[in-house]
Amino acid sequence: MSVLPWLTVTTVIWLQAIGGTNTDFSAYSSPLKSRLGITQVKLNNLAFASDAGKLFGWCAGLAASRLPLCAVLAIGVTLSAIGYGLQFLFMSRIISSLSYTQFFFLNMLNGNSICWLNTVAYITIMRQFLPADHGTVIALTTSYTGLTAKIYLALAEVIVGKNNAASSGSDGKIYVLLNAVTPVVIALLTMPTIWAMREKPRDVKAGLVMMFGIAGVTGAYAVIQTTVPTLHSSSGIMPEMVLVVMVAAVILVPVVKVGEWAVRRGKQEGSLKVGVGEVGDVEGGTEEEKEEEEAVVVVGTEGNVKGVVELVKKVNFWLYFMVYLCGATLGLVYGNNLGQISQSRGVSEIVLLSVYSSFGFFGRLATAPLSIFSRSRYKISKIGTIAVLMIFMSISFFLLISSRKVPLLVSTAIIGSCSGAITSIAVSVSSELFGQENFGVNHNIVISNIPVGSFLFGSIAALIYDKGENVGTGRDRICIGSDCYQKTFIIWGCICSFGTILSFVLFSRTRKSFIKS
Repeated sequence: MSVLPWLTVTTVIWLQAIGGTNTDFSAYSSPLKSRLGITQVKLNNLAFASDAGKLFGWCAGLAASRLPLCAVLAIGVTLSAIGYGLQFLFMSRIISSLSYTQFFFLNMLNGNSICWLNTVAYITIMRQFLPADHGTVIALTTSYTGLTAKIYLALAEVIVGKNNAASSGSDGKIYVLLNAVTPVVIALLTMPTIWAMREKPRDVKAGLVMMFGIAGVTGAYAVIQTTVPTLHSSSGIMPEMVLVVMVAAVILVPVVKVGEWAVRRGKQEGSLKVGVGEVGDVEGGTEEEKEEEEAVVVVGTEGNVKGVVELVKKVNFWLYFMVYLCGATLGLVYGNNLGQISQSRGVSEIVLLSVYSSFGFFGRLATAPLSIFSRSRYKISKIGTIAVLMIFMSISFFLLISSRKVPLLVSTAIIGSCSGAITSIAVSVSSELFGQENFGVNHNIVISNIPVGSFLFGSIAALIYDKGENVGTGRDRICIGSDCYQKTFIIWGCICSFGTILSFVLFSRTRKSFIKS
């Protein structure tokens, strides 16, 4: 039945939409800092701990090659529920004491859980669709990760009210509770479709057009709801409810497919009198074609790389590792610091985080044409695209030196969209460089750069922040003014520029293979 693949995509989209639980850290980082009574450096280390969990992301890839995907998904949401659940009890003062070290390791658990969810999402798409469609469908599903922070902000405002969620006196525990509960709920909806995966659809154009249309409208609304004063300042919950409903609206695609299937079934039964052999499999093609499709294995430009030892011997691996580190990871670190950046600049952290999240969504979604063009005579290099995106990111970091609010908002939008796009493209690049056979392990090794960058780049920001013009004393001590992050933005801009140079080096090394393909 042709409906199942689209139902699978729908549930994977929901899984990705709520899977980036670390992206709303900025929304509760300030009250968390006060609750633990820690410095900015220690707060940065907590953000690093979440990313450090990704160092063990290869465990998810290894498990996916040996266990059913439903079991892998169950492990991921269980880790998330334990980690965020205990943190919620602490922030709600149900647990009277939770040491900084314990909180650190719980954050590692939370970060690791994201790897399990993402691994399930990527492998599900690769198993459910033909190789030629992988890039497009993955670009669609991963784009919703860019809306995770926005979705959690919207859910929080629906549950506790906009004024309470955005209040400077808010303790932020609602976000931690949502991080613990929401993935479990969505996983329960996703498991049946993953378990029932069967045929690979041959004609996906109509379904993808509908899904991209819904995604585009959803992203546009998220941006408008953030930037239009009347919508953002509205005290009602209707604007937030609309966003949640629009994310859920992708279920309309499998519903439409059910209708099409029913009509086709009726015509098929009517034509049975002509001869059973003439009917065939409308969606799946002949058995021979199915067997050929199942046998397709994507081989990377470096061959099908197996094992960590073989991977780290590749020069292109280290170039790719550094490009990701200085690009997407640096953008993620910027997002982790939005709480303190907005506080120092006198801008609402909800507005700044919403801009970063909404444009991150569009950045991911905009990468879909790369896979579409890869099947035509007009091919676009994914690594070349990353190089161009990093040019814009580098410029944006230097624009942040200005103390004005407009460059802050514009640069945040550019960094969010570019880092989001690079994150989405990277999934396909990992497969193209190192092959699809051991993708789960290889890609998780690549993204192990995230904790490295989180610690290095975040520590730079924290040390400079603590030396800035501080207001208040003790746990309420904060830095106010553009100088809090000015030096940090210059350093980050230089790092991103270095990564841009490396991306062009990687492009030149892989260009011949790209042209031959």
